[in-house]
Amino acid sequence: MLFKDTYFIRVFDSAAPDVCGLGEVALFRGLSADDTPDFETALARACQSPDGVLPPMSAIRFGFETALADLAAGGARCFWPSQWGEGRYGIPTNGLVWMGDKPTMLARIEEKLEQGFGVLKLKIGGIDFDDEVDIISSVRRRFSRDVLEIRLDANGSFTCDNALERLDRLSRFGIHSLEQPIMAGQPEAMGRICRQSPVPVALDEELIGCRDRSDMDALLSEIRPAYIILKPSLCGGFAAADDWIDAATRLGVGWWATSALESNIGLNAIARWVALKNPAMPQGLGTGALYHNNIFSPLQMKGDRLYYSPSLRWTLPDLQWRQ
Repeated sequence: MLFKDTYFIRVFDSAAPDVCGLGEVALFRGLSADDTPDFETALARACQSPDGVLPPMSAIRFGFETALADLAAGGARCFWPSQWGEGRYGIPTNGLVWMGDKPTMLARIEEKLEQGFGVLKLKIGGIDFDDEVDIISSVRRRFSRDVLEIRLDANGSFTCDNALERLDRLSRFGIHSLEQPIMAGQPEAMGRICRQSPVPVALDEELIGCRDRSDMDALLSEIRPAYIILKPSLCGGFAAADDWIDAATRLGVGWWATSALESNIGLNAIARWVALKNPAMPQGLGTGALYHNNIFSPLQMKGDRLYYSPSLRWTLPDLQWRQ
């Protein structure tokens, strides 16, 4: 993946058009349930809707929730105030290591360790599993679980037949959790894996497209994961993410939030939402650094923490807005 399209929206009161709220409609092609041929049509209708009725599309709801919150706060990207937004602390973040060949992954791990990350999240399933086990083993030989937390994300690359055997092999390395061992949409098999796995299992893609509160309760009750991973632009927007947290809390299921390749507009919104929750666990909010042409913002990664530095200013691109 070399580039990612995104959409930005702005909302304003016609009586004061110079003040506008900005939101990112962060469609993730190939993964989002919103990736349909009529997406742009639905977005255009939402932008022209006189009564504010939004389609049940996560990316559109995410964008409008952000833009409306921004407008209500004066249009400076400083909505949902918190001590984080005042620059008083940084949100602990895991160091994300993308899939690659063995030497590339080892080099990326070294880079994250040198940057001071105490939690690594390794995406696996892209190369030979034995090589991935060797990579994890080499890291664990150097750093005990008391010093370095290792999270894994299989992105559904295991099968129902080999998942438990692989999880058993991984368990010797003191793994904090493994996301989405098998492809989404197999709740019975996923529930069995969660019950029998020696490594705590987290749901990620499993949440995409599940928008009704009763369906959220039913899904978590059937599978009983240890954690859920919330990506607001993929799992229904911020209001739906709040519903997911409520459902998880009732069942004793933990959670953390992760960005999903949003620009700094979307990442800022996710971080502000996370800061309101005062989470105890490190989050997954570092993907904005992947872009060479991201929007310049007060967001700064310092070591393993994401900060908002109010002394810095947003520099927004000169966009040609559709009417």
